[in-house]
Amino acid sequence: MDLTKMGEAAKRASYHLATASTTQKNLALQTIADQLELNCDAILLANEKDITLGREAGLGEAMLDRLQLNQQRVKAIADDVRNVIGLADPVGSEIDSKVLPNGMSLARRRVPLGVVGVIYEARPNVTIDIAALCLKTGNASILRGGKETFFTNIELVKVIQIALQKAGLPSESVQYIEKPDRELVSALLKLDQFVDMIIPRGGAGLHKMCKENSTIPVIIGGFGISHIFIDESAELSKSVDIVENAKTQRPSTCNTVDTLLVHEKVAAQVLPLLADKLSGRVKFVAEPKAKAHLSHLDNLVDAKEGDFNTEWLSLTLGIKVVQNIDEAIEHMRNHNASHSDAIMTNSLKNAERFINAVDSAAVYVNASTRFTDGAQFGLGAEVAVSTQKLHARGPMGLEELTSYKWVGKADYLSRG
Repeated sequence: MDLTKMGEAAKRASYHLATASTTQKNLALQTIADQLELNCDAILLANEKDITLGREAGLGEAMLDRLQLNQQRVKAIADDVRNVIGLADPVGSEIDSKVLPNGMSLARRRVPLGVVGVIYEARPNVTIDIAALCLKTGNASILRGGKETFFTNIELVKVIQIALQKAGLPSESVQYIEKPDRELVSALLKLDQFVDMIIPRGGAGLHKMCKENSTIPVIIGGFGISHIFIDESAELSKSVDIVENAKTQRPSTCNTVDTLLVHEKVAAQVLPLLADKLSGRVKFVAEPKAKAHLSHLDNLVDAKEGDFNTEWLSLTLGIKVVQNIDEAIEHMRNHNASHSDAIMTNSLKNAERFINAVDSAAVYVNASTRFTDGAQFGLGAEVAVSTQKLHARGPMGLEELTSYKWVGKADYLSRG
């Protein structure tokens, strides 16, 4: 596989996409959605191969859940593409404008980034999400999925490229690195002549590797320890319900809560409530103060060094009792709070203190961390959740896949 030729083809396609009309891009997206449903049987057959190979390789249930497709999930993916059609096209819109004293009008106009390289693991829906968002914003994309999703992704990209041709757009607008060789990832990270941005979607190891080896700007995100802090003024039964949602709705996702921090004044009341709600479903990893209120549980283990730095991606919850909001915030600062974090409180003062002090991409008051999602935010399907601070932060939708150019207009009488 010649990545240089792939990069050249993607760059050429990006020039075509940059001038494509919104109508043409939406036609491509509609065709992709329709083709997904028409080819559902072929997609599911390919997915069965991946599931079978994954089980043989010893993949855990959380990973298999991320990999699994069925008719309902394929339909949901197609509907997500249709939702993107309904979103406003940011390309060509002006961020701001003004007239200079010399009479020149000056504006910043949104433009596509160009070519986006995305490296991701066992999430086949990501293939469609990326393709849809990149196409809507006039970006070409080069995708590299994990070996766990190989057959599924091959089938999905085939559907995408057929749809692109039907819509009169270059099939090279979305390309897939079919070989799982690690060297090809390293080569992609050096393809700065053609690729404008790298987005890794996976664990901390993948992000670290991309950050250290890429000559292309990298969006860091998609992982981080998510916390919920229950303070002394919180409504305890409602707080327990929110923790249940944040932990159990879909435990394999990056916005699932990993650590629960509880104010010592309410620990004796709230932790037994939590145990009753989650017993038999969730494994609790507790430090001594928290364990004292949960000692009757069978699915309880002592927290050991490193546990509060673990993104569980499963039905496991770390629990710690803290003296006050300051200790909760300090714990979060020391344990990679960068993704999604929440406080349960009836105190406006504590809510504002938490919002201002917690340095995460998304911060919630009396709400679940599971809300950190492009669709929940009204952005359409997200391409990533960025936990860095430059260019984009949080769920990355359409606007985050654009840059801008300065546009100055003057008549012949304007003077520089």
